[in-house]
Amino acid sequence: MRIINFILFGSILLLSCQSPKENPEMEESKSNESTEVSTPSLKSILDEKKAAFNERADEDVKKLYAQGIEEVASSGITDDAEQKGDKAHDFTLKNAKGEDIQLSELLKDGPVVLTWYRGGWCPYCNLTLARYQEELPRFKEFGAQLVALTPELPDKSLNTKEKNELEFEVLSDVGHQVARKYGVVYKLMQGVADRYQSGFGMHEYNGDESNELPLAATYVIDTDGIIQYAFLDADYRNRAEPEDILNALKELNK
Repeated sequence: MRIINFILFGSILLLSCQSPKENPEMEESKSNESTEVSTPSLKSILDEKKAAFNERADEDVKKLYAQGIEEVASSGITDDAEQKGDKAHDFTLKNAKGEDIQLSELLKDGPVVLTWYRGGWCPYCNLTLARYQEELPRFKEFGAQLVALTPELPDKSLNTKEKNELEFEVLSDVGHQVARKYGVVYKLMQGVADRYQSGFGMHEYNGDESNELPLAATYVIDTDGIIQYAFLDADYRNRAEPEDILNALKELNK
């Protein structure tokens, strides 16, 4: 009897000490948890790019760019630009294929997410455009169309669209005609402009020597043409978070 009891006690002890790896149900649960990968925020992606730049860039260059951002911020442009509640300015611009696209016509089919990017030469712009492309199906769930404006010449904007495999409209706002209506155009500090020109030829991208660029602004415009969300930031490394855009679109559907 002692031998039987000893064997039973040993079996119970062995089962109680069984490692989680030997339990199929626990192992399956862990496997499911490990496959759930959350999508990183756009801010975290841009911050990673910013950190990489700060790690390798010359101190004088970092100081120059910081001064440029500060100059834009102190100009008051983010306060003077069109804001939430303002009537959006209608416009007609050509897309990457040379077709005319009119804002008021787009609004007949649903709200429009209108966003500006500086150019295909800007890594922060490309990261943002790629992320917005990923979020495009979610924007469309609310009947919204995404439209990107850029001062790039049509050939350059077509390259940007193809490079990033964008499935939304990219319109060339040459000379900042539309951006000026929305109040999102600023003039680069001369030192920054000189560096951009020597570095990648900004004048060739934009087809002029104005040294002007648009803020990385984003608006959500409802079907009545009223701006219901406005993202305006003097720092070109900051962009409208997709979740904030989606929240604005959700509000329109209530």
